[in-house]
Amino acid sequence: MRLLASLALFLSAAALGTAQAIGAETSDSPDQENTYFNGKRVPPLLELNPDNFDKEVKLSKFLVVKYFSPYCPHCIDFAPTYQTLYEYYYTSKAPSDSESAASTASFEKYYDIRFAELNCVAYGDLCTKHEVGVWPQTTIFKDGEIVDFIKGGKSMPAISTMIENALEKEKPGTRPKELLLPKPGATASETDEVAGKSVKGEIDDATAITKLTPVDGAKSSKPVKTPNEQGISVSLTAESFQTLVTMTQEPWFIKFYAPWCHHCQAMASNWQQLAKEMKGKLNVGEVNCDAESRLCKDAHLHGYPTILFFRGGERVEYNGLRGLGDFIQYAEKALDICTGVQDVDATSFRALEEKEDVIFVYFYDHATTHEDFMALERLPLSLIGHAKLVKTNDPELYDRFKITTWPRLLVSREGRPTYYTPLTPREMRDTHLVLGWMKSVWLPIVPELTASNAREIMDGKIVVLGILNREDQETFQSAKREMKRAANEWMDKQIQLFQLERQNLRDAKQLRLEEAEDRNDQRALRAAKSIRISMDMSDRKEVTFAWVDGVFWQRWIRTTYGIDIKDGERVIINDEDNRRYWDMTITGSPIVPSRVSILETISKVTSSPPLIKPKLTISSFEKIFFDIRVTFSEHPYLSFGCIAGIGLGCASWFRGRVRKNRGHFRLEDNLPIKEIKEGLLGTTANGKKD
Repeated sequence: MRLLASLALFLSAAALGTAQAIGAETSDSPDQENTYFNGKRVPPLLELNPDNFDKEVKLSKFLVVKYFSPYCPHCIDFAPTYQTLYEYYYTSKAPSDSESAASTASFEKYYDIRFAELNCVAYGDLCTKHEVGVWPQTTIFKDGEIVDFIKGGKSMPAISTMIENALEKEKPGTRPKELLLPKPGATASETDEVAGKSVKGEIDDATAITKLTPVDGAKSSKPVKTPNEQGISVSLTAESFQTLVTMTQEPWFIKFYAPWCHHCQAMASNWQQLAKEMKGKLNVGEVNCDAESRLCKDAHLHGYPTILFFRGGERVEYNGLRGLGDFIQYAEKALDICTGVQDVDATSFRALEEKEDVIFVYFYDHATTHEDFMALERLPLSLIGHAKLVKTNDPELYDRFKITTWPRLLVSREGRPTYYTPLTPREMRDTHLVLGWMKSVWLPIVPELTASNAREIMDGKIVVLGILNREDQETFQSAKREMKRAANEWMDKQIQLFQLERQNLRDAKQLRLEEAEDRNDQRALRAAKSIRISMDMSDRKEVTFAWVDGVFWQRWIRTTYGIDIKDGERVIINDEDNRRYWDMTITGSPIVPSRVSILETISKVTSSPPLIKPKLTISSFEKIFFDIRVTFSEHPYLSFGCIAGIGLGCASWFRGRVRKNRGHFRLEDNLPIKEIKEGLLGTTANGKKD
């Protein structure tokens, strides 16, 4: 037993010494995750600081150190080169030699070499001590002393040559004459042969799973199994839900249902077919809320069926139609978003514009922080089925959209940019604030009105609605172009009016300041300075544009607006909040899909009061009750006061009527004759009788 204990202690000490010698971190760090190269796990780079530098530099024969700044553009560009070179050497095998005891040793152990990095922004004094004046700088130490160094973000062959020279000098004849190095950012070697001489150590010919992206600090993914291998909807319990969904980063499309629910029963076949279509692509599951009531209660469901898309601890509710095609379209867009926020340049962005109507663009530079990117990664899930989110640091796109501050967010709708105005770091990282803005602009300039987005388009707005015939493609495309031209011109006009009104308010404030200064009135001067330029647009309804398929929605359009697509394409201006619409111009002719016809009518409709008499989408009798309901909802206190006043008036009138019906008070009807003759007191005032 003592012999075994001693042997175990010896092996433990040897293993610890080996780990220290090669500097491998075998345990996963919560801040840094392992990457993979040639299918092998590679630990994170050793991070040096003043406390561990002297110790670490002496733990191995060679130590390669990258001095860098996280904000330096050259350092950011060099990061994939250094990371890939480190992964390449780490996964290489030592030269095979039958006479060597190290034939099975790893590359790092055989040559006793490690790789590390030092942040010169965080530890500037240490970099100054090592006389590092240029970032990045790659230095190789031997036995704690500097052997060689290279300044600047050089290529991978240049850095590799410096390392190869040091290794060849230490162990002559063990290094190849030339290496075929991987490209920066690669996750596997291109070949296991070297030019001119075979490498004695073979590199495993496996494909890596993923690699850490150094620019945005996104976490690397660990190897995962193929999703939905059987092509079925998995029935989940509380335990399996936590294991498969909550505790992983795998995407899941899950239906919460009740067996007795008729809508759930009608949707069941489409859901099973969706699972078959998503075989090998997306996990599909379902939860029986009768059997798993606690789980459904924790999910805060509002009804059955409820469909949620999960990715780890985040979720978003599916609110679209329940047809198979709708499910598949949403699932494919969800899979696209789950790959992360795509990095684009000017060329790929132009190609994306041809496919997408709405694109959110996040502009970043070398100073964008890890916290900014983490806030950005929380946004895509809520954009599934609505818009595309990309990021870029391409100077050509900076110039195109006139970006001068970073990070910056905008939405490009058919090439027309709309900017997210808050610029402070707190506002840029506030997910709820950013999503609120995104929801207000994620529709195209002229979207199609469907059952799933009707409320979003119509409520609270004046909508220019084109009733078009999709079957006649030539006329349809021409009408859409006219509506887009009208929409763009109207938006430009509103921007100009907004700027003019804001300038008028600024001029008025300046006049007050000048007048107070001329009179040397300090009180008036302070009052003028305290004036805030506030552009409150809440009292004005937004005007938006949309189109609807007049053939598909023919019955609804005919019963609501009295228009039949058979009579030709038309345009109406709808005010859903007040149940009214306009379908005629000021001259009494129908509004048609024409830029002139639309623009000349909008200005007449949006004036207060409207210069064109509206029509109602409901009957006059219904309009009375609708107006009463709207009044109660918009002015509850005033409505209650009016009702109370009317109630008091009615009560007063009723009381007066009651008194009038009873008549006047008469003594002879209420007192005996004797008392009347003797007086009310029965005697005279002095108590005497006559």
